This record gives sequence, C-alpha cells and structure tokens, in this order.
Amino acid sequence: MTELPILDVPRLRATSGTAGIASAGEMTHSEHLAAVRAGDLGSVHSWELVTAVDGPGTRLTVFLAGCPLRCLYCHNPDTYFTNKGEPVLLDDLIKRVRRYRGVFRATGGGLTLSGGEPLFQPAFAGRVLRAAKEMGVHTALDTSGFLGRNASDELLDDVDLVLLDIKSGDPATYTRTTGRELQPTLDFSRRLAERGNRMWIRFVLVPGLTDDEANVAAIAEHVATLGPAVERVEVLPFHQMGRDKWESLGLPYELEDTEPPSNELIARVMGQFEALGLPTFRG
Repeated sequence: MTELPILDVPRLRATSGTAGIASAGEMTHSEHLAAVRAGDLGSVHSWELVTAVDGPGTRLTVFLAGCPLRCLYCHNPDTYFTNKGEPVLLDDLIKRVRRYRGVFRATGGGLTLSGGEPLFQPAFAGRVLRAAKEMGVHTALDTSGFLGRNASDELLDDVDLVLLDIKSGDPATYTRTTGRELQPTLDFSRRLAERGNRMWIRFVLVPGLTDDEANVAAIAEHVATLGPAVERVEVLPFHQMGRDKWESLGLPYELEDTEPPSNELIARVMGQFEALGLPTFRG
C-alpha cells in the first residue's frame, strides 16, 4: 500500500474555512501520526451539499486532500497535497454526516468521498465509510482507481457505488494526461466488476487531448466487458473553471487555450459508448 503522509499540521484547531469541521484540541506529533495511521484523523480539503451530481439524490460530498495524479485538466489542483487540507477528526466528520440523514432519506442521497483521491487516505476513508453504513447512509467513492490496491475488500464492502474516472483508454494518452499509468485503473475496474460493486464510469472529454476516436473506443470497449456492474457512463465536457486555481498556485497550465467540446463532439463520443449498449449521460 502507498505510504500514508504525515499530516503537516501539528495542532488541531477549529476552523471557519471551506472544510470548517475540525474539532479544537491539541495532539503531540506522535499522537497525530498514530491518529492518521488508525484512520481517526484525516486531511479534508472541503465539503459541499449537492444534488444530481456525485451520485444519486442529495449528496454530502467530502473532498479529501492528496492525489498521486497530475491531470492536466484538474479543476482542484489545490487538493494535490494532504498538508494543504484541514485536519479533521473522524468523529467530527461523522457528526456532520449524521446531521443530514433526513435529507438523504428524503432524496435517496448519501455520502460521497471524493478528492483529490480518497484512496490516498485509505484508513480514514475506510473508517468514514464504515460509520456511514452503520447509520444506514448510502455511500459512494469517487476515484481514479489508480490507488485501487489501497482499497481493501472490507472498505469496498461499505461502498454502495463507485464513481470510477477512466481518463483515457490509450496508455500513452493516459500518461500524457495524468503523469501516471493506465493499467492500475483497468485492473481495479475488473476487480470491482468481479466483486459486483456498482459503478458509474466517468470520462472527461478534452478536445485535443482525450477526444481521439480510437482513445474513446478503447475506453468503451473495456467498459463493455465489465458487465452489469456498470450502471451508466457519464461524459463530462471539459471546462475552464479551475484555471484561476492553477494561476494562484503558480502552476503551469497547459490547457489555457483549449475550448470546451462542441455539442457535435459530445454527441459523437456519447454515441461511441451507446453503440456498445452502455447507458450514457452528459455530465
């Protein structure tokens, strides 16, 4: 498993920032590290209550900090590092989940762990998912699958829906897009299918980067082999909403001149998935 980073905040504190859910208190360095290892403490970038995205119904989507990928189109590059998030105690996050149980019941919603990459913090993610399931809350895991080996069977037993982001079907394009290798994601998708975990496949359509017809065909052909575990494919058109974050972080942004995909391109890509019998939606 990937070595867990030490959260680079030696003292817990109440916050009023985007995460805003850390309890006041103090920990020594050794206590802090032990809490991270045990999954009692995590690094959270932010959270939001949303409807019709990140899974069914109204979702409390919690964005965990830390990610091994460096996607060229990432709209949250500020989630790359765990030490840029807020330290959050497991109990405090669960209290927030409990607060929205009525909303979840009324809308068929639940909790979604996103990021960053939630499997970058598997101990914390696993504890959150287990607690949510014990409360009867529907759970979703939004992941690239690159760190799928970090997800134990016990963790996946507590996941009702996996939102699996397959960023490319061509290995070279995947590496160009993310800086990493494609195969771990494909392996994870097969593991999920064999286990019977429900999946929504997500694909970000970026003109000039991921839109090649052969690249899309490779994704569609792979997804079609996963069987009934795949409930839908979501085609997500590229946008420029995250560009200012790249600039504020002083990071080079290679897609500054890239336009969102046209309706014609979106229709062509959706048609490639639909041609293989895959229920496809525009995200």
